[in-house]
Amino acid sequence: MVRIPLGPEELSRGLRLGELLRSTRGPRTMSEVATEAGISVETLRKIETGRIPTPAFFTVAALCRTLKLSLDDVAAVTARKADRADAS
Repeated sequence: MVRIPLGPEELSRGLRLGELLRSTRGPRTMSEVATEAGISVETLRKIETGRIPTPAFFTVAALCRTLKLSLDDVAAVTARKADRADAS
């Protein structure tokens, strides 16, 4: 199966997701959060740095549960720039 390359907007959304997770994680270590969410530290690192810009839904849901974030909040933050561009 061939994957279609992600466009600039998808990559930008991935960076916004990573920033949100990093800031919400606060002083907790990546290891603590990854273990509680049931993912590897490397996966969390890649998501936080934007190297995995489109993580699986269940991965995002597990991180949201661990970090006490609502999926609605995550969707709002990651879509924010796209909404501003549409309004122009």
